[in-house]
Amino acid sequence: MAKSVDDLARHGARNGAVEDAAELVAREEQVFGDNPLEVRESDHYTHEYVGGFVDKWDDLIDWKKRYESEGRFFVDQLKARGVESVLDVATGTGFHSVRLLEEGFETVSADGSPQMLAKAFRNGLDYGGHILRVVHADWRWLNRDVHGEYDAIICLGNSFTHLFSERDRRKALAEFYAMLKHDGVLIIDQRNYDSILDDGFSSKHTYYYAGDDVSAEPDYVDEGLARFKYTFPDKSEFFLNMYPLRKNYVRRLLREVGFQRIDTYGDFQETYADGDPDFFIHVAEKNYRTEDDLSDMYSTAVHTARDYYNSEDADNFYYHVWGGNDIHVGLYSSPDEDIDAASRRTVERMTSKVEITPRTRILDIGSGYGGAARYLAQTYGCKVACLNLSEVENARNVEFNRAAGLDHLIEVKDGSFEDIPFQDNAFDLVWSQDAILHSGDRERVLEEVTRVLGKGGSFVFTDPMAADGARKQDLGPILDRLNLDTMGSPGFYRRELARLGLQTIDFEDLSSYLPVHYQRVLDVLEARESELADRIGEEYRTKMKRGLRAWVESGNAGSLAWGIIHARA
Repeated sequence: MAKSVDDLARHGARNGAVEDAAELVAREEQVFGDNPLEVRESDHYTHEYVGGFVDKWDDLIDWKKRYESEGRFFVDQLKARGVESVLDVATGTGFHSVRLLEEGFETVSADGSPQMLAKAFRNGLDYGGHILRVVHADWRWLNRDVHGEYDAIICLGNSFTHLFSERDRRKALAEFYAMLKHDGVLIIDQRNYDSILDDGFSSKHTYYYAGDDVSAEPDYVDEGLARFKYTFPDKSEFFLNMYPLRKNYVRRLLREVGFQRIDTYGDFQETYADGDPDFFIHVAEKNYRTEDDLSDMYSTAVHTARDYYNSEDADNFYYHVWGGNDIHVGLYSSPDEDIDAASRRTVERMTSKVEITPRTRILDIGSGYGGAARYLAQTYGCKVACLNLSEVENARNVEFNRAAGLDHLIEVKDGSFEDIPFQDNAFDLVWSQDAILHSGDRERVLEEVTRVLGKGGSFVFTDPMAADGARKQDLGPILDRLNLDTMGSPGFYRRELARLGLQTIDFEDLSSYLPVHYQRVLDVLEARESELADRIGEEYRTKMKRGLRAWVESGNAGSLAWGIIHARA
């Protein structure tokens, strides 16, 4: 499988990757033509990694600092999954291949640049006397040049960004998927292009390109090109033209290719604010899970919400304070109105947006204690499926349905709206109240809703949101309270629903009710605090009061939005 440097040069020429590999290894100058900004082709990277640039690449990375900054992140991710064999498809100058060999992994090192592989081979010998098994291969035809199946594939160093067309990206991911064993894992990273595109470039110069006296900064950026300039101490300059991949776009591609669970880390951290990391790392698992173990696929945000709503303190708070039936935002006729009555008014307002008959098939995602489902089943005689992540709330839901004589109409299912356990086109109406904010992947939730919604069906929901144009710093207390990095917004939902082919019929802006509701909940908690002391712990009550005040303040300041969104397939 391994090829010598001379073999690599001949192999590259035969496959058309380079016309003369030996010449390219020696060439110092890059060629971008008369207008470098027009160079937006997946194959051009072979002309960018010229000998002079490759020779300086390790000065940019600084192996020692890279080793210290990433720690054992990748090693631990692989060992936690029992990985033995790894295909490094973006070997570069060999940093990760050498690291994996040192940790005992059976490693094959592939790259599309013969120059990089030649340097990697030499580095393997220099750093510990390792003989790298190097293969010159293009990701789009990976199975042609690399054989066998692997426990893991790693594609690191912002390398995936060299593919400019979606067709090439999908082809490469399909090749990766095919070369993984049935329970394999792909680890792929990227720059935080979202931040660069939306807020401008900044870098902590800590994790990836940590070399002293070397700079790597964008020379030009638009939605289709990120042209980076690399400047070295000897004043030499080199450029790379790359495609600015957005984080959620990559996650969506990974899902659509077939990966079952995708966890995204920011600078090796599980929790992060979207604008903060220099790099995102996606860990995508191929393993197909049955319905019985779908909880393993939940995002970190969903796991956090599940643990929270399953806690005794939370259950007692929502049951005894929030009303224990409809645990969502209410529409109040007066500030001191009963929470239950105001919450039921929201349900009634939502039903006025859609047509419901006994034959209407309804799915309530994030159904809580099932108050809306019982109202719908009792009022219209229709069947309702409740999907909710809290087993504690679901148990109460089942009990209440049985007591109301509605258990024949209402199905209660444990699960996450990020992986809805129902067939395509199964429902005429998908319903949700103040639940989607708890997802760490709202795009995925909307995709799942669209999948299970039949032609002409309706999606009606409410969600506490950031107001369009709200500053992230104004939402800090809310995000901290919910253990979230972001919130949706009316603009976000309009864009995503349109992307998925759903027509937004109406957004009834009811934002003024949001602070009224949270103030009412706070008033009830404070008024009944002494009698609830035995049911709800003091620490929980203190944090809840602080959180409720934050909702009230942010709502009154205009940083939050809330209302009823109705969309149709």
